[in-house]
Amino acid sequence: AGGGPLLPDSVLYEIFLYLDHVDVLSVGLVCQQWHAVARDEFLWKELFYRYYRVSREVPRHPAAVSWYDEFQRLYDTIPCVEVQALKEHNDQVLHLSFSHSGCLFASCSKDCTVKIWSNELDISLQHSSNMRPYNWSYTQFSQFNSDDSLLLVSGVFVGPHNSSSGEIAVISMENFTLLSRVRNKPYDVFGCWLNETNLISGNLHRIGRITSCSVLWLNNAFQGIESENVNVVKRLFKIQNLNASTIRTVMVADCSRYDSPDLLLDYEEQLAASSTCPVFDLGSDSEEEEAKPKQTPEPAVQELPDEGGVTAEDGLQQFFDDIMEGRVRPAMTETELETRVAELFVRSRTKPPELNLLSTDSNSKTKYLIFTTGCLTYSPHQIGIKRILPHQMTTAGPVLGEERRSDEFFDSLDHVIDIHGHIIGMGLSPDHRYLYVNSRAWPRDCVISDPMQPPPIAEEIDLHVFDLKTMKEVKRALRAHRAYTPNEECFFIFLDVSRDFVASGAEDRHGYIWDRHYNICLAKLQHDNVVNSVAFSPVEQELLLTASDDTTIKVWRSPRAVRIQQARKPRPRKLLFSWLMNQKS
Repeated sequence: AGGGPLLPDSVLYEIFLYLDHVDVLSVGLVCQQWHAVARDEFLWKELFYRYYRVSREVPRHPAAVSWYDEFQRLYDTIPCVEVQALKEHNDQVLHLSFSHSGCLFASCSKDCTVKIWSNELDISLQHSSNMRPYNWSYTQFSQFNSDDSLLLVSGVFVGPHNSSSGEIAVISMENFTLLSRVRNKPYDVFGCWLNETNLISGNLHRIGRITSCSVLWLNNAFQGIESENVNVVKRLFKIQNLNASTIRTVMVADCSRYDSPDLLLDYEEQLAASSTCPVFDLGSDSEEEEAKPKQTPEPAVQELPDEGGVTAEDGLQQFFDDIMEGRVRPAMTETELETRVAELFVRSRTKPPELNLLSTDSNSKTKYLIFTTGCLTYSPHQIGIKRILPHQMTTAGPVLGEERRSDEFFDSLDHVIDIHGHIIGMGLSPDHRYLYVNSRAWPRDCVISDPMQPPPIAEEIDLHVFDLKTMKEVKRALRAHRAYTPNEECFFIFLDVSRDFVASGAEDRHGYIWDRHYNICLAKLQHDNVVNSVAFSPVEQELLLTASDDTTIKVWRSPRAVRIQQARKPRPRKLLFSWLMNQKS
C-alpha cells in the first residue's frame, strides 16, 4: 500500500492460505488488518486470474458467491491427495465405473477379472469374478444399470482357431451370479445400458475387403429366464461402413435432461440465465479469430456429389458399363473401386435420417445413441449420432425390428461430427448435455489415399467438448495430457466428467483434472505407468479413482475431504495424560 515492492504470487498465495486456516479474529491488531486484506474481493480476483492464468474476460463461475470462495474451491476441493492404493489386480487395470449410488465401483483388468469394491472410508474388495472359464482373454469395460441391480461387463472373447471378438456378461448385484452372455463384435463396441433391463451390443458383417455392415442389437439382460416366452433380442440399426471403418464405443445420452444442466459451458447462455456475468467466447484459436463473428458449422453429413438427377440404380449400372468399356480414367485401384460401388449401392438402399434432430422435445423419452465411426480410414475419426425412439426401447415386437422396404436396407446417421483425428476416449457430463472427446489430431492438410494407412497422429491429446443440444463444439480443446503409441497400436483412454471437473488418463504416467468452467488444468496425478481410466464418485466429486498399467487403482481425495476424515478419526490419548489418570486411580 505504501509503494513498496509487490510480493511474488507464490508468496501471496501461501500467505492467503495461511490466513484462511488461522483464527485471525483472535490474534490482535496486526492480524485484524490482515483479515481485512484476506477478505478483499479485488485482491482475491487479481490473485485468482494471475495464479491460475485465466483470461480476465472469463466470468466467475455462475455458482460462486465470491472470488475468495472460488479460489478456495479450486485449491481445496480438487481430488489430488492420494489416500489409498489398491493392489488386488495382478495385471494392467483397464477400466473403472461407479454405481449410481456411489456405494460400489467395478474394475476391469488384463488379469481377466472384474472386481467389485465397497466405497467406504477405507475402500475394500467385496467380490471378484474370473471370466477365464468363459474363454475370455481379459475384461475391458463395465457399467451399472440405472438402479444398480445389474452390472454389464465387456471383454475380449477367444473363439475357434484363436479368433477374437467381444462378449458382454450381465452380473446380478444381489448375489453376483452370471445372468446372461451376449456376443459383441468388434470387441471395442464395449456395449452399454439403454434402460434398467436392456443393453446394446454390436455385430459386424463383412461385405468386401474394406466394406462392412454394423448391426446394433437390443438385448434383454435376463435371456436365460425369459427366452422361452418372449423376445429377448431386437435389431435396432443396420449401418454400412466404408473404407474399413466400423462402429465402436457405443453410449446412450438421455435428451430429457438437457434443459436442466448442472453447468452451462457457453458464457452467452450463462449471461442469459443470470444476466450478471460478462461474456467471453472461448471457441476461437487466436485473437484475430475472436474479433470475427462466430459462424455456426453445418452438420457434417456424408453425401455424394449431384449427378444430374440420375437415380442410384442407373448410376450404378452406368458405372459398371463405364468400367467394362474402359471409360473410367484414371484407372481405379481395387480399394477405390469397392468404395465407389458401395457408395452408389448405399444411396438407393438407405433409410433417410430423422428430420430436425435438434428439435427434440425436452420432456420426451427420446435418447441418442452415440458411437465412434469413420468414412476415410479404419481409425475412428467421426462421432455418429442416432436417435432412439420410444418404441425402439423394448425387445417386444419382431426380432428384426419394423418391416423395411427394399430401399431402406441400411439406416443413415442422424448427425455426424468430424474430429479430424484418432478418437481415443469419450464421456458424457452427468446431465448428458455435453460430450467430451479425447482425440489425437491428424496433420492439418493431410490427404488419405489408402484407408489402410491412416495419417500419423499427434502425441498431444486434445479434449474436445460438444453441446448435444446444439450439436456445436464449445470452448477450446483442453490440453496437457499426452500419448505415444502409433495408429495401429492406439488404445482407448477413458475419461470421466463430474459437475465441475473433467478428468482423463494419459500415456505419460499421469491422470489429469481440469475445471470445466475455466478450462484450466488443476492437477496431475502420478502413476508408474500408463493411466487407462479415471472415475469420479457420482455423489462426491472430491473423490476420484485412477487405474493404470502399473496394476494399481489409486484413490484420490481433496485436501478438504482429507482434513474432514482426519478430524473424524479418534485420536490416541497422550501418554502423559494416561499416566496422570492412572496415578489418580
